[in-house]
Amino acid sequence: MASTSSRALTLLSLLSAGGVIGAADLADRLEISERTVRRDVDMLRELGYRIEPIKGSGGGYRLGSDTRLPPLVFDEEQVVAIAVALQTAPAVLAGIGESAARALQTVRRVMPERLRGESDAFTVTTVPNYWEFPAAPISADLVRDVGAAVRRRHVLRADYLDDDESPERLRVEPHRLVVWAARWYLVAFDLESARWRALRLERLTAKSPTWVPFGERPLPTSDVGEFVQRAFDRGDVLAPWPCQGSVVLDVPPATAAMFAPGGAVVELVSDETCRLRMGAWSWTGLAGLYLTFAAHMRQVEPAELRQAFADIVRRLEEPSAARG
Repeated sequence: MASTSSRALTLLSLLSAGGVIGAADLADRLEISERTVRRDVDMLRELGYRIEPIKGSGGGYRLGSDTRLPPLVFDEEQVVAIAVALQTAPAVLAGIGESAARALQTVRRVMPERLRGESDAFTVTTVPNYWEFPAAPISADLVRDVGAAVRRRHVLRADYLDDDESPERLRVEPHRLVVWAARWYLVAFDLESARWRALRLERLTAKSPTWVPFGERPLPTSDVGEFVQRAFDRGDVLAPWPCQGSVVLDVPPATAAMFAPGGAVVELVSDETCRLRMGAWSWTGLAGLYLTFAAHMRQVEPAELRQAFADIVRRLEEPSAARG
């Protein structure tokens, strides 16, 4: 069991996250009894921290809004999270590498020596996964501008490049930013077409703030991440693989969008059929990717991809031919 002082710091860190935390939950997370939680809360109160008891259903404890905390109270898990987050953030946000490094140094300077060692142990090198062809890091300014509209719940005006690279004027209610496969998306309600959309963030140019608030609107699904994954018209572009093909599959567009590799493009043919454009390092590898959908295929292009399928069939038949 942790010492009383270190346990009290962990308790203070949990409460400083905001909201009400039940005594049973605190006891589980600190691996102590509820009686010990009450004693630790009393000790923190004696040190001057205003911890309010919340009674009734859903009750527990919360930190008083006017409580002044010591700077940066962290536990080991939070130190690891901060160190990893600040070192990996430049992989998805452009222009913040230097700021992230300075922020990590600032945080380290105010950590206790023991936790500083924990932070130093997590030196992270980010290497892109070329199989997924991750998108280039997005502008931090763009994320900040759109994120401000999401946070304030203000209508966002923007220009958006559609699949034909033609600018589309948008007025949307921005609800959530989602990062998937190192690609940024905005889940928003389009006020002109009256539908929910998943928009590729780097295709969007935000205009000056409207300061027009919008009210609550039920999200299209309870899981906005899944909404983005299944949105075949989410503005993706074909990754620059050496070999690129196009096939019409008897697969619903939403299913293809969810399971196609990063850098693929799904086009609607019907509710149960789609055209899937994607690429790979070799024609045989690309053929293998299409085979993973286990669906009927037609309109296979180009000729090199058709030949790759024929070569796969020939190789599969060769062993039986040799035995014959």
